[in-house]
Amino acid sequence: MTKNYIDKFVRFWYVLHTKSRFENVVNDGLIKKSIEVFLPKVKVRSKRRDRKAMIQVPLFSGYLFVKTDLNPYEHIEIVKTVGAVRIIGNKDGPLAVSEESIESLQIMVAGNNDVTTGKHLIKGDRVMVVDGSFAGVTGTFIRYKGKERVVVYIEALGQFASVEVAEDDVEIIPELLV
Repeated sequence: MTKNYIDKFVRFWYVLHTKSRFENVVNDGLIKKSIEVFLPKVKVRSKRRDRKAMIQVPLFSGYLFVKTDLNPYEHIEIVKTVGAVRIIGNKDGPLAVSEESIESLQIMVAGNNDVTTGKHLIKGDRVMVVDGSFAGVTGTFIRYKGKERVVVYIEALGQFASVEVAEDDVEIIPELLV
């Protein structure tokens, strides 16, 4: 057997980008297709004023992990799952995530300790508002304004306008999509 023949059947973990707030839908769809998937979730306090419950939310908003050998059939099945956008990669193709990284994430989310993540925005980042009255608006992150608030500049008709939105309502647009 040649090395290339063996490599075709080796499965690696890949990051799958999903539509905003579709992580659970994609996770369930891939499970129904018998594709190995990992959606790390953490418990957070509900932000709704009328609730004080702890809810489970994805650790990485808009992303989950799939284990595949990227054979053409399975690759198509993954990306045509409702809510799936694409497997993250570069011009050379999808980029694998190490098994050690996945195992570390599995250990982190299995424990009862608080896990925090951050999407520290940098001036000039292209962002999209994904929730609230400005949902769907794209713009450029300018600065933080107080705790959990950000200022986003939006260009329209050759002029700029700015809006102040909650940090949690904004997602960075991956460079591959800009």
